[in-house]
Amino acid sequence: MIIDAWGQHPTLRHSQDPIFATLRRWNKTDTPTEELPVSATVAMLDQAGVDKMLISAWSAPRNTMISNDEVASFVAEAPDRLVGVGSVDISNPMQAVAEVRRCVRELGFKAIRVLPWLWEVPPTDRRFYPVYVACVEEGVPFCTQIGHTGPLMSSEVGRPIYLDQVALDFPDLVIVGGHIGYPWTEEAVAVATKHQNVYIDTSAYTVKRYPPELVRYLRAHGASKVMFGTNYPMITAAKALADLDELGLSDDGKAAFLGGNAARVFGLEN
Repeated sequence: MIIDAWGQHPTLRHSQDPIFATLRRWNKTDTPTEELPVSATVAMLDQAGVDKMLISAWSAPRNTMISNDEVASFVAEAPDRLVGVGSVDISNPMQAVAEVRRCVRELGFKAIRVLPWLWEVPPTDRRFYPVYVACVEEGVPFCTQIGHTGPLMSSEVGRPIYLDQVALDFPDLVIVGGHIGYPWTEEAVAVATKHQNVYIDTSAYTVKRYPPELVRYLRAHGASKVMFGTNYPMITAAKALADLDELGLSDDGKAAFLGGNAARVFGLEN
């Protein structure tokens, strides 16, 4: 089984947001003018042989790029292929906690994702802490971005070392740091090694761009701690999976990386 641990099925609001202009320049793509149908995302998964993709809402200050209800509607169109991940407005702690509970209990989502760079504060900021409590109580992972940002926003808030303090304060919280953590990948590896419930996903990177320290970790004692991701639509699954054999993983290691770890962490094994 192959599971993409980090993707989006974008709304037009999300795709057209000016914050992603730098990504469009990198990828040499034009700003979309039409909504992307769910069938196109499923066809992308089919092309690469990917079984499931976790798709996330996007909540930013005073701006909901992809709402939780929109994610739920996308999942409803392809419930065997798409898995919902919620997001919340951390500026209103009580509302954020209630929304975490709604995402899990009513919408059936399997995780919550909040991006520090969107809020311009690190994950140790007090506004995140009620969300962590709610995630622990609801039994779902907290997903976040680690490493530098493609959009022209501060990268420093994404340093993986911040998650060390979060994991110390919330040892029962399952944390998934997406986007590898570059240029602080050694920090990401150190934090994931130190804490039982901290994981890394490889979204936003193709195999040829994995930092060597991550590859070493993936081949050895990090085999159960790293999971495959794309950051679709930025990178398609086929492109993200190209050159996979160059990682030199064992059969068991490859199975864990591509889907086994994500199935266990996000409760997708049944």
